[in-house]
Amino acid sequence: MTRLSKMASLCFAVTAFGLFAEQTPPPGQEQKPPVTVEEKPEITAASPGAAVDPKSYRIGAEDVILIRVWREPDLSGLASVRPDGKINLLLIGEIDAADTTPVELEARIAKAYEKVLKNPIVSLQVQKVESKRYLLSGEVNRAGAFPLVRPMTVLEALTIAGGIREFGNGKKIVIMRGSERLKFNFNEVIKGKKLEQNILLQPGDHIVVP
Repeated sequence: MTRLSKMASLCFAVTAFGLFAEQTPPPGQEQKPPVTVEEKPEITAASPGAAVDPKSYRIGAEDVILIRVWREPDLSGLASVRPDGKINLLLIGEIDAADTTPVELEARIAKAYEKVLKNPIVSLQVQKVESKRYLLSGEVNRAGAFPLVRPMTVLEALTIAGGIREFGNGKKIVIMRGSERLKFNFNEVIKGKKLEQNILLQPGDHIVVP
């Protein structure tokens, strides 16, 4: 064996001994297990969901909600509010959901699960708003049905739809509300005139831009 090979072998032996000494505790001293971070009951939704205020929005029939029960995947999932305002959940049966806020319904479900689970943690999110919508049709850049998840004026609704098309008549816009026909002059409102016509929308309103 050459002198260089002997030196390399000696260095390897010293390094291996040092690693063994770091891993082996002194006599009479027990080796402590590695420290782990305690798992926290954090619940996240599978998708962003609808942009509703969980403390003020009132859930209605046909709304779709996502229910997550921590550490209970079989009890978690999407639920659609029936026309009678109820949802049906595993183990606890029917729960009244209509006319409650997401925060209120979350607490109601958690309380119901206390009968079968120990300290249940429930997270709830409105995924799709179907109970409160308004319609936009005619000469707008984006027509269709839109969720009414917060107080909204006619001008805001038109803005969300991308505004009026080039050949649309902004002076003769009509809001159809049941048997009522409410007039809206876009040109006046954007100039700060007759602002009383910029009313708050109600579920079912139909804005028509000729």
